[in-house]
Amino acid sequence: MKLRSKAAALLLLALAALLLALLSLRASRAEPPAPPARPASAPQRHPASAPARLPGPGAFPGAGPRARRRRPPRPRPRAGRRGAASLEKLARRPGELRSFQAVLPPELWIHLAVVACGNRLEETLVMLKSAVLFSHRKIQFHIFTEDSLKPEFEKQLRQWPDSYTKKFEHRIYPITFSVGNPQEWKKLFKPCAAQRLFLPVILKDVDSLLYVDTDVLFLRPVDDIWKLLRQFNATQLAAMAPEHEIPKIGWYSRFARHPFYGSAGVNSGVMLMNLTRIRSAQFKNSMIPTGLAWEDMLYPLYQKYKNAITWGDQDLLNIIFYFNPECLYVFPCQWNYRPDHCMYGSNCKEAEREGVSILHGNRGVYHDEKQPTFKALYEAIRDFPFQDNLFQSMYYPLQLKFLETVHTLCGRIPQVFLKQIEKTMKRAYEKHVIIHVGPNQMH
Repeated sequence: MKLRSKAAALLLLALAALLLALLSLRASRAEPPAPPARPASAPQRHPASAPARLPGPGAFPGAGPRARRRRPPRPRPRAGRRGAASLEKLARRPGELRSFQAVLPPELWIHLAVVACGNRLEETLVMLKSAVLFSHRKIQFHIFTEDSLKPEFEKQLRQWPDSYTKKFEHRIYPITFSVGNPQEWKKLFKPCAAQRLFLPVILKDVDSLLYVDTDVLFLRPVDDIWKLLRQFNATQLAAMAPEHEIPKIGWYSRFARHPFYGSAGVNSGVMLMNLTRIRSAQFKNSMIPTGLAWEDMLYPLYQKYKNAITWGDQDLLNIIFYFNPECLYVFPCQWNYRPDHCMYGSNCKEAEREGVSILHGNRGVYHDEKQPTFKALYEAIRDFPFQDNLFQSMYYPLQLKFLETVHTLCGRIPQVFLKQIEKTMKRAYEKHVIIHVGPNQMH
């Protein structure tokens, strides 16, 4: 009996030890091992608190995949607004205005240059006004002018309302020519017009630039022509529009006594430039067998052709790109629409399809009665009060003025002049009402 009782006791002890071992093994699996203690001298780190997570499907007894609660779907932003809104949120700092252009870095600004001498003050201001009325990105104006006009430019630009002055910055430069005789350059064609040839030399810190004559009006955002820079191929460094769409009635094809680009030449009143490429290029020419840098080429070129050119700096540009056609990108006539495109019959097909994008009122048509359609557009932008409604104070009066010009050659096609400006005004209106006011506040 004693032996049996001892054997039973030993069996119970063995079972108890086995049970304890099983319990301790289960406990070790359920609880993760504690992290090793840090030395007392080690600095304590406090990691950022992570957002709370819902327990997994096996965290509660009896919970399986089917018992997991589904999260409600996240609402998706409306199409068409997501990109701009995201950029604006990323760019905006706390307390800043809801304006993406206010925080746009300077390297992303549009650079616009103009040369104004003599009686071109008003024309230049109207051109600058048309640029800021419709544009989205911030613009850096580079204004080259005589010393006598500088105070008036400063005064007039300061009087513009804050809602528009925040869309641009400006810098005023004196008229300077780095090579040759300054007086010769200044008298070439129009007063100071040759200054544009020296922009790559003067604006050394500017990568790309849009140059326009003073008699230019933007009928859509400057941003749109600025985008054409992306279409340059590896060799192109400047862009202009043809001088004429029909070579047989164009000026260069009939009267030029010097080489010119293509079959009809190009007009330099609106000119996009990649200044970085221009500064680094070597240009083929008719003077020496090797290439010349831009600045080194200008004065010898002028000396060779000065008795054969009529349109000054534009003729010199035509000669340069005659010898270097691979360097030029030619954009359509809608970006440089002149009286020649309608006074001999409508011959700018791109403008007929899409409307005039940039109006170029050369030959003084803003100030005489030869082309009343051009004059009406100029006066509408000049007289528009900055804070007024674009449709009520510009577009509708412009339509009424156009009714008075239907007897003229250019006035017969009013839709060509109005199509793009109408689109631009609609976009500006929708942006203001829907984005800034908000669709829920519209009545």
